[in-house]
Amino acid sequence: MKVLVQRVSQATVTLGGERIGEIKCGLLAFVGVFPEDGDAEIDWLVAKTLGLRIFPDDDKNMNLSVVDVQGSVLVVSQFTLAANTSKGMRPGFSGAATPAHAEVIYDQYVARLSNEVPVATGQFGADMQVSLINDGPVTILLER
Repeated sequence: MKVLVQRVSQATVTLGGERIGEIKCGLLAFVGVFPEDGDAEIDWLVAKTLGLRIFPDDDKNMNLSVVDVQGSVLVVSQFTLAANTSKGMRPGFSGAATPAHAEVIYDQYVARLSNEVPVATGQFGADMQVSLINDGPVTILLER
């Protein structure tokens, strides 16, 4: 499982011209799922997402988490995080989880995050438009 986290001052996801998810200060989390992913990966990545100290404190040091700043998380499914680019110019996606497995893992990640912070989402598997203002910029890839 991979989660690409971006610290944002705002982010939205739109589907068919309709805004379906929106947050202000917080994290935009793109989630990629692999066939072997299960509870251990979800638990580890939820803890990492919530505890990652990438927000500035009063001294402008990155010492605060999304929980500390009372932020939100916008979660978007992103199977392209499973891309294999080692050969040729066209990415391969055979290493990604099946859509059925990936959706279960994605939903559990969202549910567990929702126990701690406000969470907005895109629509799993849909062709969405994501807009964000990356604050910093800060972008970190979490892998388990």
